[in-house]
Amino acid sequence: MGDAKNNGRKALGDLIAPYRVTSGKGFRLKDYATAPGNGAADKDRNEELLKECSKHLSSLQERLHAEGRWSLLLILQGMDASGKDGAIKNVMSGVDPQGVDVTSFKAPAGAELEHDFLWRCSAVLPRRGRIGIFNRSYYEEVVAVRVYPQFLDGQRLPKKLITKDIWDERLGDITHYENYLARNGTVLRKIFLNISREEQKKRLLARVEDPDKMWKFSPDDLRDRQRWPDFMSAYEDAIKATASKTSPWYVVPADDKPFARLVVARIAVEALTELSLAFPTVGAEKAAAAKEAAAKLAAEGDLGKNSSKKKG
Repeated sequence: MGDAKNNGRKALGDLIAPYRVTSGKGFRLKDYATAPGNGAADKDRNEELLKECSKHLSSLQERLHAEGRWSLLLILQGMDASGKDGAIKNVMSGVDPQGVDVTSFKAPAGAELEHDFLWRCSAVLPRRGRIGIFNRSYYEEVVAVRVYPQFLDGQRLPKKLITKDIWDERLGDITHYENYLARNGTVLRKIFLNISREEQKKRLLARVEDPDKMWKFSPDDLRDRQRWPDFMSAYEDAIKATASKTSPWYVVPADDKPFARLVVARIAVEALTELSLAFPTVGAEKAAAAKEAAAKLAAEGDLGKNSSKKKG
């Protein structure tokens, strides 16, 4: 039985290894497929494996909370309709919602524009003992803003700081920031949901044709499609510059939703498993006090029964 469980874990580990990027050296986004390989797109099997992963993740989250020393931050990036919302919903379906914080980042506005580009993400980092999920993140500042540099005008930066080096500088800031988080107990896993342009077209059309999903459609989706090569180039540069062993990227094939969700779940499970989380141990004095309290509670229950019998 134990061997079967270990083999299952190894199989899932082997599942995500091809998508892990721990160094930008030689990285090219085009080397990563948008669809899983032969035999991996078994919908029923992947959905069953996802349920198992979710149960395991729930158990690990309990230990994460009880130990209260680490936090896990999952960053999900990808083009519109790449499946970020669905991945969050399905992967976290069995986890205690009190232990998970999900933040979706839209275009910055108001006070967010009066601070540095990392500020709004820093304000909602997961506390120790919790899982945090960012649906988009500070990476938009080196992807979307890089594709549409006119957005910089609204960020009120001093003119002399907006140079040709600003993207490399921001990527450097991100690398230092993520190292800082790692040194303070935040385990970071970054996931790029790698969808093909053809699959995105199908999903966007499905939104328009389904009255219950039409609200998700935005004209910006079409605007960004026209700049697809620019977005892929910006993502490639971002992954290349910020991938590391402590804060790896995972380029996940997203054309197949059940498979992508399984990979995301497994990434979270592996990240927490590596921490060797455990429930706090109880000292002899506290254990004795707990047993004494348990004995009193048991006796209290017997008294209640006897009292009811006398009244009868």
